[in-house]
Amino acid sequence: MKKVITITAIILIVFTSCKKETTTTEPVQITPNPPKEAEIVEPAGDQCYVWRSNGSVIEMSFNVNSHQEVNGKLSYNLVGKDKNEGTLIGNMKGDTLIADYTFNSEGVSSVREVAFLQKDGTFIEGYGDVVDANNKVSFKDKRKLKFDAKNTLTKVDCKVE
Repeated sequence: MKKVITITAIILIVFTSCKKETTTTEPVQITPNPPKEAEIVEPAGDQCYVWRSNGSVIEMSFNVNSHQEVNGKLSYNLVGKDKNEGTLIGNMKGDTLIADYTFNSEGVSSVREVAFLQKDGTFIEGYGDVVDANNKVSFKDKRKLKFDAKNTLTKVDCKVE
């Protein structure tokens, strides 16, 4: 019986010694650092480019954000072919614009990858072998694109619609 009382006493002593003391402390004041001045990158606004030759016209207008993402419009009105116009969504990769051109022609919606090389304030359209997969026409190998200077779009003032 003495062992039971001794063990019980030891357990009570251990539990009471582990009891946390409550003390009142002042709350810690956290003062935020003054905000750093954010670097604001303004979008360049719409950029517009046009190519004209013998009654044919290619018009491209787009905006590039701070992440080099491109969003705009592209239209082809080539003599002897149906006019098509649509949206341009892609990215600037160095000096090259690679984008998906989603357009309607003859009542059918299509997606085609386009490439334009930016050179001396102009854009030169790129051409190359293509593949048709998943309802999209894409370049087989973007490293083998050819840029023909005869299809050079020059910068113009954007029309206010």
